[in-house]
Amino acid sequence: MRIARPWALELDYTREMMLPLLLHDTDWPRRVLQIGLGAASVTKFLYRHRPRAYITVVEIEPRVTAAARQFFKLPDDDERITIHHADGADFLVTAKHDYDLILVDGFDAEARTGRLDTLPFYLDCRARLAGDGLLAVNLLSRRKDFRHSVKRLEEAFDGHAVAFSSCDSGNAIALAANPPTPTATLGELKAAATRLKRDTGLNLLPTLTRLAQSRHLAGGVFTL
Repeated sequence: MRIARPWALELDYTREMMLPLLLHDTDWPRRVLQIGLGAASVTKFLYRHRPRAYITVVEIEPRVTAAARQFFKLPDDDERITIHHADGADFLVTAKHDYDLILVDGFDAEARTGRLDTLPFYLDCRARLAGDGLLAVNLLSRRKDFRHSVKRLEEAFDGHAVAFSSCDSGNAIALAANPPTPTATLGELKAAATRLKRDTGLNLLPTLTRLAQSRHLAGGVFTL
């Protein structure tokens, strides 16, 4: 976190986890599930810039939450931010709500995901997505099983999943959705990115440049 800008997203991969915002209007998402709190940068960004969103965070380690509150200005707002100290995979099995946006960014101290990168887990994510919901997952592209992770996502979502080229940090973001999946032209995505930058300071235009050079924009249209 940059102390002078505690609400900003400083890491490239956290910015790219906000790509789903380009595929919906500014009233979306209303209900967010975040698995893995970290320094709470994504939580704070959505809390500030999507004021109608209710955010449920599942964090397995209570000390991470304590550090986020003490050092990273995690808001103390039980009305809009609910934190469960639990295993994210276990939480999804018994979850009662559907979510507009599910964000998965969970690793242990040795960069292992455990059950958070398995076919059953991704199927549980799919079951808990709202009709227009999107899943965003942080994958470590330098891991040997990165391509296997993408294949598991594609299998869980019947092919409706894409992974973007990795950031310099080695993180790569994958998106997935239930059909009918959202579509957008490059022009529409750029217009949405320009609005997002104006409203929040988050600049996803460089990401769209990378996207335009990938196979995911065939014919000038992005389709999950």
